[in-house]
Amino acid sequence: MADNKRRGDEDAGDDRLDDEVVDDVADDDATSADEPVSRGGTATRSRARAESADSRPTTRSETGRVGVFGRIARFFREVVAELRKVIWPTRKELLTYTAVVVTFVAVMLTIVGVLDYGFAKVVLFVFGNSD
Repeated sequence: MADNKRRGDEDAGDDRLDDEVVDDVADDDATSADEPVSRGGTATRSRARAESADSRPTTRSETGRVGVFGRIARFFREVVAELRKVIWPTRKELLTYTAVVVTFVAVMLTIVGVLDYGFAKVVLFVFGNSD
């Protein structure tokens, strides 16, 4: 019956189609009330833990011993691989970022310098000037 009467069909006078939709919704509500609120959350976590535990070697002998120079070489290979992933700025972006940083540092230096000078004058006024 579901094959013969689809929602997009022109025969809208059939009330049984509407009844079936309502029945499907009612069935979904009944089953969702029986299921816990956090469906699948714990299963996903336990499966992820199981997969990560399986992928890790359990003993040191399984990993194979790598010498000091092998570890250093692997470190540099990994550094180069990570640097290839970096999105380097264009020359224009680099100059813009540099100008922003230099301007920010100059403004902060001015603020700190003015505050330092002002506090020094206040301290000398309060405790007296030796001149």
